[in-house]
Amino acid sequence: MTPQRFSLVALLSAAILACAVSGCAGAGPSRAGQLTLAWVVDPCWSQVPVAADLGYFTGAGVKVKVVPFPTGAAALEALVGGAVDVANGGDVPTAAAALKNTRLRIVADGSRWDGGRFVARKSAGVNSIADLAGRRIAVPLGSSAHYFATKFLSQAGFAASAINSQLIQTGPGEIPSAIANHDVDVVAVFQPELAKAVDELHGDSVELQGSPKYNQHSMYLTNENTLATKKLELSKFLGAIRRADGPLSAQEPPAVSAVARAMKLDERLITGVLREFVFRTDLGPDLPADLADRAHWAQALGRIPADAVIPDYRSIIAPASLQGAQ
Repeated sequence: MTPQRFSLVALLSAAILACAVSGCAGAGPSRAGQLTLAWVVDPCWSQVPVAADLGYFTGAGVKVKVVPFPTGAAALEALVGGAVDVANGGDVPTAAAALKNTRLRIVADGSRWDGGRFVARKSAGVNSIADLAGRRIAVPLGSSAHYFATKFLSQAGFAASAINSQLIQTGPGEIPSAIANHDVDVVAVFQPELAKAVDELHGDSVELQGSPKYNQHSMYLTNENTLATKKLELSKFLGAIRRADGPLSAQEPPAVSAVARAMKLDERLITGVLREFVFRTDLGPDLPADLADRAHWAQALGRIPADAVIPDYRSIIAPASLQGAQ
């Protein structure tokens, strides 16, 4: 997959998302033998550009139309709206989305990342999480970064009211400039914006992580209809995704280059980022409990209704496609 194709498709993602919400003509899943994927431009799902560029989708006999999306929440909205067949979603947005749409299904967990951490300006006098008291912290609210930020601050003894007042809604793409321009002293964000923020500080950075760490799940999701009508395509797709795990784990140059091109980042930066991830496409036993934990967190913050019933997330995990992956 060429950078030009990713750029072209990126121009379409907003229109496809709008169609997902409005139901405009022409939007909808692809025909038999094909899959349309809402790909979140994030290292968590690096298997996608690797499988595309290295010919794994073609080799598996499945045509995949890749449509980039900026966040998992946006990708899941497109899936729920019927604009795509498959979408990427992290554990935090997926846990919430499953409450609203019972037809959502998880078919694979593509990677794990335990590198969630704060980045602060050292020259601002920050050397520990305790030093974050009273500091404005830029974070994309409702995201995995919001989750680990509140967890780490709570671990350090910060009161919930203090935490909520410190967290400033900031889009992922605005995070690096927010700290570089001294708009904030601290940021909490996922990759690759985290690495970009460190780069922007030119050595004036300190990275702070709580304990226990946050182990993020990065999933591939579909819906009941696609699961019923495109079993073979899904298995072929997941077979290609799983095949990409090896080159990514070994950081083979063609795989690294594919990710760098897709994300429009230099290979030096993306090489360091990829080292933080465990690429192993599976469905581990810890997934349901972790999703329930994320849902309870969102409920405690008022991001989902207090009277919402947290489901048994085992009911939305559909392992058959991964078990049949070719």
